Parts: sequence; C-alpha cells; structure tokens
Amino acid sequence: NPMRVRNRCSVTGRARGYIRKFGLSRITFREYASKGQVPGVTKSSW
Repeated sequence: NPMRVRNRCSVTGRARGYIRKFGLSRITFREYASKGQVPGVTKSSW
C-alpha cells in the first residue's frame, strides 16, 4: 500500500495546525515567534 505523507511539526510532531512555510505547528510557531526565534516575524501593529 502506498504510504501517505503528512506534514508534521519538526519540533512536536503534530500533524494538525501545520504551517508549511516554517515547518512548525501553530502552537510551536507561536511560542518560537514570541521568543524571537523565527526570523522575519514580528507582532503586528498598525
């Protein structure tokens, strides 16, 4: 049987809420972004 490939978070292995551009799940992404560990991501203000 052909194996289905699922995008997963590179840190937690979570398959849901995955952000392809960063390779992280939304929860991990939020933590990393707030710590400033994701380059080019800033809090939105206008």
